Amino acid sequence: MKYVDDFRGAEACLAMARQINAAAADRSYRIMEVCGTHTAAIRRFGIPAMLSSRIRLISGPGCPVCVTSDAYLRNAFRMAADKNVTIATYPDMLRVPADGMSLQDLKAKGADVRAVNSALEVLEIARESEGRTVVFLAVGFETTAPATAILAQRARRERIKNLKIYSAHKTIPPALLSLGRDKELCLDGFLLPGHVSVVIGVQGYRRAMRSLRLPAVVTGFEPLDILSAILTIVDAARHRKAVLRNGYGRVVREGGNPKAVSLLKEVFVSKDSLWRGLGVIPGSGLFLRKPYDSLDARRTFSLRQEDECRLDNGCRCAGVLTGKIEPSACRYFGKQCIPQKPLGPCMVSREGTCRAFFETR
Repeated sequence: MKYVDDFRGAEACLAMARQINAAAADRSYRIMEVCGTHTAAIRRFGIPAMLSSRIRLISGPGCPVCVTSDAYLRNAFRMAADKNVTIATYPDMLRVPADGMSLQDLKAKGADVRAVNSALEVLEIARESEGRTVVFLAVGFETTAPATAILAQRARRERIKNLKIYSAHKTIPPALLSLGRDKELCLDGFLLPGHVSVVIGVQGYRRAMRSLRLPAVVTGFEPLDILSAILTIVDAARHRKAVLRNGYGRVVREGGNPKAVSLLKEVFVSKDSLWRGLGVIPGSGLFLRKPYDSLDARRTFSLRQEDECRLDNGCRCAGVLTGKIEPSACRYFGKQCIPQKPLGPCMVSREGTCRAFFETR
């Protein structure tokens, strides 16, 4: 298949769904996607409606702004309150609430908070902001972390003293281990994220999946991509085979992007990190290495340790992110909590599960 339409043909998709339903006739299967773009695609293309009730597709923690802790946001608010500080971050982060406020609210009150679409935009802001400290709130999985690594390299090379990075970058494989070992979830397999896999490749998952002994498939974002991956997982789970397959070969390679992986290893060190809903996951966070200490906002501002993650407004994002509940189980979903006025982060980003469910009701 060569064109997008080839992956969206109704007859081909329905035929694939029939194969899945026939293969799942023996028992129920619980499959988790750990990519927010997959969640949105699954809902947009109506994939659950094509499948038997024996196939349960569970949305996991695939939205980076959603898993970022309240404690991180409070530290960001504290820095934004400094009149000599400029905060720069990706647009979704501006609207994520904590303690009844957001960076967007602080911006409306006069704080210098700016949305950027590229990490390198922050470099230009720092160059133009002599006398001010520019803090980049670096959020994202392996997909966006290489851009932050390039930013750190250039800032160090150019000796830009007023740029600081507050890294909340997280990595997917350690989260898979946490989710796969959760007996309450009792998963039969994973749909692995396409964007992350472009960077880390199939090999990036081998250690985790070897430990879990669950089937997993790297897949794209078209309906036939997703359905084909589900069929592979169901077939493997039926025969108790722990396969790791690349179903997105037109984009993803076994070794991923070696240059991007090398960048991550040079600039970051892996440490324990706090995820909303999942708690502290060992070795899942990317923190600046010692050569880049002078760029680390944690050091510059003596930021408080991120040791808790809760919302006191009744929002149940934590349960949604771990696949324990669907958005409709939250009494605020679609009522007091809507995209225009989110109570929790899962309703903010288009990668958030609540947002995906809301837009496809």
